[in-house]
Amino acid sequence: MKVLRGILKDSLAYYERLERELVRRLSKLSKGSIKRRQIKGRTYYYVQRREGSKVRHQYLGRKRPAELIKAIQERRQLRGELVKVRAALGLLPKRKLQA
Repeated sequence: MKVLRGILKDSLAYYERLERELVRRLSKLSKGSIKRRQIKGRTYYYVQRREGSKVRHQYLGRKRPAELIKAIQERRQLRGELVKVRAALGLLPKRKLQA
């Protein structure tokens, strides 16, 4: 039984540490999504974000914002990982485990 408690304790510590790291990384990445608009035959890029209950559009320019697109894709991937980590934490016992 001590071995099982030790494994559960280590798993809980691992997933809690992983959750903190994912939240920290997510806080540094840009929020929103990139929208491309065609106006009079020209392409313009905007970032679309939610601020409270309103959706805001911020003009980015005519060039494709590759770096911002990459950051938003990374954010989407990390959010998926965070969902999985939180699901794993939900399966582990919350009370203190004694080794």
